Amino acid sequence: MKIQDIEPIVLTSKEKGGATWASSAILVKVTTTNGIVGYGEAVPTLRIVSVYNAIKQVAKGYIGKEAEEVEKNYHEWYKQDFYLSRSFESATATSAIDIALWDILGKELGSPIYKLLGGKFREQVKVYANGWYSDCVTPQDFVMKAKEVTKMGYKALKFDPFGQYYDWIDEKGLREAEERVKAVREALGDDVEIMIEHHGRFNANSAIDIAKRIAKYNPLFMEEPVHHEDIEGYKKYRTSTSVRVALGERLVSLKEAMFYIDNRLADVLQPDLTNVGGVTIARKVAALAEANDVEIAFHNAFGPIQNAVTLQLSSVIPNLLILESFYDFFPQWKRDLVYGETPIEGGYAKVPEKSGIGINVNEKLIEQLKAEPIPLDVVEEPVWVVKNTWRGY
Repeated sequence: MKIQDIEPIVLTSKEKGGATWASSAILVKVTTTNGIVGYGEAVPTLRIVSVYNAIKQVAKGYIGKEAEEVEKNYHEWYKQDFYLSRSFESATATSAIDIALWDILGKELGSPIYKLLGGKFREQVKVYANGWYSDCVTPQDFVMKAKEVTKMGYKALKFDPFGQYYDWIDEKGLREAEERVKAVREALGDDVEIMIEHHGRFNANSAIDIAKRIAKYNPLFMEEPVHHEDIEGYKKYRTSTSVRVALGERLVSLKEAMFYIDNRLADVLQPDLTNVGGVTIARKVAALAEANDVEIAFHNAFGPIQNAVTLQLSSVIPNLLILESFYDFFPQWKRDLVYGETPIEGGYAKVPEKSGIGINVNEKLIEQLKAEPIPLDVVEEPVWVVKNTWRGY
C-alpha cells in the first residue's frame, strides 16, 4: 500500500473564529494506491501560503513510499530536509502528513489508533476551555463569560489577562491583569482550575513581576511566561518564582523538546501534534517527559482533525495533566467538518472510537469551503490574540 497522492487543502468561511488564525484551516489529504484516505492538519497562523507550499514540497519526499512505514518515512524525510529541525513550515507540513498516515494505518487495520499505541490509559480526557473570552476587557467581562463556560460543564479554563502589553508591563498593566484574574477566581471559587496564558511575550523581569502578583490566585500553571527562545530568561524565572510553568507549543522536534526537559524549564510540556512531528514524534516527547516527571498538556488549538488525533494520544499516555480544547469555541463549520463527533460533556471529551484518528470527515463541506491560499492581513492586534482583547480599560 503506497502513498499515491498528498493534497494540501485550505479552508475558510465567512463565519469567523475567536482569533484571526481560527478562521482558517489547513488540511492534508493523503490517498493510498488502494484507495484509503487519511487526513492530517497543519498550522495556519500568519503562514498559510508558505505552509501550503511546504506541504507540496514535503509531499515529494513521501509519495511512492509505503504508507504503513510511518516511522521510517519520517526519518527518511528528516534525512532529506537539512532544515527540518529549524523550519516551522517544514515541521508542520511533515506533522500533518504523519497524522494522515496514522489515520490510514488505523483505517487499514480497522482500529482507532489508540489501540495501536498501547490502549487507553483513561476512558475520557479532562479538558480546559480556551478561546472563550473574545471581547473581554474588564474584570466583569471575564467573569460573565467565565460563568457561561462553567455552566457548560467545564471545570478548568485558561485566559490571557494582559491586554496590549508586550515584552514589558508597567504598574497599570499589572493592576489590570491582577484585577481580571482575581475577579475570575473569586467568581468561580477554588473548585475550578484557572490557567494564565502569557503567549510567550514577556521578558523575564516583567514575567517575574506578574508571577508575584498572580501566584496567590493559585493558577494550575503559567503558560509561556517568557519568550519561547529566551532560555536564560526561563532559568531566571524558574529561580525567582514558585509557580508551575507550562510551555512547548512551538517545539518542532524531539531533540528540541529534550533540551527544555533536560534543563528543567517546564513542569508541564505542551507539544503540538501539528508541528512537533505528528503522532510519531509526539508520543516520544511524552515518553521523555514521563521519564523526567514532567506532565503533558498538549497544545490543541487549530481544528477538528488536530483535536481528534490529540484525543487519541491523550488517552494512552500516563502523564497527561489536562488537554486544551477550543472545540465549543470553534466556528460552527469546524465542528461540522467532523459531524460534531467529539463533543465536550461535563468538562471531558470521550475518545473517538472509529478507525484511524476516530472521526468521519465531511468531504462535501470541504469542497464548499475550499479556498486559495492567500496572505492574511496584519493588523495591530496580533494574530495569536483572542479577538478584541488587545486593550486596557
